[in-house]
Parts: sequence; C-alpha cells; structure tokens
Amino acid sequence: MKRIQDQLREDKKLVSIYFTAGFPNLDDTKVIIENLEKSGVDMIEIGLPFSDPLADGPTIQASSTKALKNGMTTQLLFEQLQNIRQTVNIPLLIMGYFNPILQFGVENFYKKCQETGIDGLIIPDLPLEVYLSDYKSIFEKYHLAPIFLITPQTSEDRIRQIDEASDAFIYMVSSSSVTGSRTAFDEKQLAYFEKIASLKLKNPQIIGFGISNSTTFKQATQFQKGAILGSHFVNHLEKYGSHDAETFISTII
Repeated sequence: MKRIQDQLREDKKLVSIYFTAGFPNLDDTKVIIENLEKSGVDMIEIGLPFSDPLADGPTIQASSTKALKNGMTTQLLFEQLQNIRQTVNIPLLIMGYFNPILQFGVENFYKKCQETGIDGLIIPDLPLEVYLSDYKSIFEKYHLAPIFLITPQTSEDRIRQIDEASDAFIYMVSSSSVTGSRTAFDEKQLAYFEKIASLKLKNPQIIGFGISNSTTFKQATQFQKGAILGSHFVNHLEKYGSHDAETFISTII
C-alpha cells in the first residue's frame, strides 16, 4: 500500500496500465511488467483472468479467454510474480473478480499478494458493505489497499462513503459502458470529471475506461490525478507482443 501512497504524492499525472496475466502468451507476465516500468509507467494493474468478466469490453474479455486457454491460473500468477520485487519498484495491483479469489481461499489469496509484493486489489464485484463487514480486517492485516469504483451514476453520498473507506485512490469509471477505447471524451463526460474534482475528496481519483491516446489521457487528467489504459494496451500486446511497451507509452505521454 505504501508504494501506491508514495506514488500518488508525486507531483505528476500518473499513467497506470492494465493487462491480462497470461496474455498474449502464458509466460509474458513478468516481461510485460518489467518493460512497462522501464518505459516510464507509474503503476500496473495485473488482470486476473475470469470466465465471466461482466464489466469488461470485448477486447479484455477476449484476452481473458485466451489467457485461460493458455493455462493461466491464480496459483500460476503468484508463481510468476514470486521474485518480481527483485526487478520492479512501482506499485502493482491485481484487478479481478471475487469468484477466483473465493476459490483460491480469501485469506490465502491476500497472503500471497503480500508475499509477492502486490500493493492493492481492484475487485469490481466486491460491494463496499461486504468489504467493510467481512474483509476490511484481512486487507489491513496484509497491508493491501482496497480500490473501489465509482461511475457517473454513483450518488454523492455513496462516493463519500467510498472515499472514507479508501486509503489510496478511487477508480473513476469514465462512463457507464464496459471497458473500451475511444478517441475523445464528450462534454458530458468532461463535466463529470470536473464535478468529481469539485467534491474535494480526500483520496485522488484515477480515471479508467476509454483512455486510448494522448488526447484522452490529457482530458482525463485535467482534473484527476491519473488515467488507466487497458483495452488499448491489450490490443497493442496482441499486435506487437510483450516487448514493445516503450513505443506504446510514447504515444500517450
């Protein structure tokens, strides 16, 4: 968690990258992470593939399906990450759905996260109330930051509840649709970004969904701390493989 908090204090707009573990090839995970750090990325979200990713668009759904066919499992991901902190210093988060975590064993999963150097978890289908009643103490025990999502439909009361329960950043979904790239945000979305900034929340926000180029990155970070690129980077991996992160990042910042 401390690595995330330290990064958020940096006087810069943050670039966070999402990719699906085990895609495009089963053993690409560590190579992708190392290349992303070398290319100047500030934070990485490692996607835990799942067979029913409801919030994901077709690109990430396809990458998840391919990763599972490649043989990616939760146990294998932790094995791939076993020595990652010998070469990588930036914050690492796992993003995934709660079902694979339950199957692995919740406390065992969190323990493995701590052992491998994971800093936080983004679990879109873990409700705030369930986190507070059942899992907050385990997150704290293993020093993991819980990252919650808000959307344009999230009420101000709910946003403030999430802000109070958070210790790092809030994942701010740019629209109500599933993940995917776009060339620019419309006026309605830009007004939403400005509105959330006006709430003066204690936790910074990082915007995800729809970031695909320097234009959308700049729009997303005009009022917020950073932006997350997912589908666009997954497409890049499919076309060019796991060794070309620097070219990709140069088109964004």
